[in-house]
Amino acid sequence: MRGLTAAQADDIRQALHTAERRSGLRFGVFLGEPAAGGRRHFAERLHAALGAEAPDAVVVFVDFKGRGLEIVTGEQARRRLSDSACRLTAMSMATAFSVGDLVGGLLYGIAALGEQAAAHR
Repeated sequence: MRGLTAAQADDIRQALHTAERRSGLRFGVFLGEPAAGGRRHFAERLHAALGAEAPDAVVVFVDFKGRGLEIVTGEQARRRLSDSACRLTAMSMATAFSVGDLVGGLLYGIAALGEQAAAHR
């Protein structure tokens, strides 16, 4: 994960693994700038690129430079993660990001989404 220390990247990978194991969903994080088409469109394309895994997947896209965040859920994942749950998680993550805590915000968000999905399994 570009722009992170090895330890930070490992922490995020571990959080993703834990969320996946607890919830049964596929989680992914992308840090960077969107290509043409806007942030949401880019996040949806990342999600669609998961192919057969997309229905059970959650993609968190962070455009830290552009100060943006998108959470995209697949059809099956959406049954366990409501838009309001994703919105609340995004707000908490954005709060951490606003004070420069990218890793803390990501770790919180991944864990929160994983817990929500596991609770509705």
